Amino acid sequence: MELRDTPEQARFREEVRSWLRANLPEGRGTPAHPEPDAAEERVAFAKAWQRKLYDGGWAGLDWPIEAGGRGASVTESVIFHEEYARARAPDVILLSVGIHLVGPTLVAHGTRAQKERHLARILAGEELWCQGFSEPGAGSDLASLRTRGELRGHEIVVTGQKIWTSFAQHADWCLLVVRTDPEAARHAGLSMLLVDMRSPGISIQPLREMTGEAWFNQVFFDEVGVPRENLVGELHGGWDVVITTLSFERGSSAQHARLESELELLVDLARRTPRGDGVAADDPLVRQKLAQFETELMILRMSAYRSAAALERTGIPGPEGSTLKLAWSELDQRMKDAAVEILGPAGLVPRGNAAAVDDGHWCHELLWSRAATIYAGTSEVQRNIIARRVLGMPR
Repeated sequence: MELRDTPEQARFREEVRSWLRANLPEGRGTPAHPEPDAAEERVAFAKAWQRKLYDGGWAGLDWPIEAGGRGASVTESVIFHEEYARARAPDVILLSVGIHLVGPTLVAHGTRAQKERHLARILAGEELWCQGFSEPGAGSDLASLRTRGELRGHEIVVTGQKIWTSFAQHADWCLLVVRTDPEAARHAGLSMLLVDMRSPGISIQPLREMTGEAWFNQVFFDEVGVPRENLVGELHGGWDVVITTLSFERGSSAQHARLESELELLVDLARRTPRGDGVAADDPLVRQKLAQFETELMILRMSAYRSAAALERTGIPGPEGSTLKLAWSELDQRMKDAAVEILGPAGLVPRGNAAAVDDGHWCHELLWSRAATIYAGTSEVQRNIIARRVLGMPR
């Protein structure tokens, strides 16, 4: 594993920086999760920015060229995300399910017709996707899901409920896992479907989060007909597709870049927050904590590079992605805790209040970060995966 850029990688890094400098929209660095009444505007903005990335050749950077991507190496993808985070470019989290999960899953398992129908639209920001995996009683234990998919002629008719479905109220399509063989073993009777969210029988109930927003949703399926050609992979063979999707979800190599950018904001906060006769950064305990975060981020960055190097060799995300997910999610929470500790009670004043510091950014991030150790697999699940599949420990 080489830690310094090669000449080619250095040129690529400068290409990224130059394009971002020339194309970043006004107001870059917009929070990933805007106020609730800005949701529709945020969707339109995210789609327009994604289109600009697509036209500039930066969408689906590491997708194969034949799938509409750039065919970049894993290392080049990491470089792009590092520069993107450092520039505080717009967050396109609304489109992340399609770009980072659905697209790669279709590249791996989709039919030619499915790829032709969806891949270019995903990259261009024309289709917004949601992910229908978790259910009440089937979150971390996904194989216990109960949403049914009944084969009837040329359709698979879906009935059931999904929960924690991010952006479902804005989504055009859903990557949905259902149980098509109730008599089979838990992992053996599942199938993966592409579901048009405009289909009759789908109803969506937004879930208001403690941040005040409603990105999560419950989605109900009442006899929803899905064409058989929208089956991804084999009938009853959906677990293999699920594992592929989760590998891409947990194996992200870019989180260290985002957290490094946020640490810069946290250091700036400590330098300008009054404390006694000086500022918070004068406190040796605060400096020690910030130094600890910097040390952990260096470790996380090196681990991400190691994971990227392994992915370049094998082409398949491995269970080591669980170590990255566990590390960045728990570090994320501790950094947000530290921000509010620096600010004191003022750090808990929410958005929309005149007394809020930085327009309530740190309060919002503190609340949002609570989800980091839950989504994409809880910390407890990640530790089990590490124990069994990385360390080879007995059950």
